[in-house]
Amino acid sequence: MPPIPTITTPRLVLRGHQVADYDAFCTLWADPDVIRYIGGTPSSAEATWQRLMHRAGMWHYMGFGFLAIEERESGRFIGEAGFHEVRRDMTPSLIGTLETGWVLLPEFHGKGYAREAVSAMLAWAQIHHPTLDMTAIISPENAASLKLAERLGFQEEARTDYHGEVVVLRRPHRQADAGTLSAPAETPPAAPHNGPSYRLRN
Repeated sequence: MPPIPTITTPRLVLRGHQVADYDAFCTLWADPDVIRYIGGTPSSAEATWQRLMHRAGMWHYMGFGFLAIEERESGRFIGEAGFHEVRRDMTPSLIGTLETGWVLLPEFHGKGYAREAVSAMLAWAQIHHPTLDMTAIISPENAASLKLAERLGFQEEARTDYHGEVVVLRRPHRQADAGTLSAPAETPPAAPHNGPSYRLRN
């Protein structure tokens, strides 16, 4: 199994999911505000357990996946971000891309945590999967996520029906970052700040 990375940003730690995350994971995926634009149905405890087990499997077979997000100051599990290969039956196809996603507990919205976490994941992917485009599907009603995706270099490619209307976005692998991201550094930042500097451990 490829090593699951741990990525440290100024305010967050992104690391592999653990069985000990299960209760917090259940809270995340049962929250109506969290799933409002992701199917709209709170996840059962059984389904959430399967989702948690799926996280390690994606890393094992694909060499990429989602990471749990911890707030460094409190040590709390606050959400997850990363990539998956879902083999969705939809047009345009996302197969063979890094389908990007992120989700945070509502109390941690509005702090810039989603941008910090996803920026770190994109920087990691540019090193480890440099030939793959990144994609995302987002509800057209989810203005906050669409705005974040645009700020991170994703561009609308199409609108299609996938259990409801979704916006399909793509971030070509050849795209220059224009200062938005920097590669994960092997040494931690000197002091907390809001800039895109990362520490990566494998």
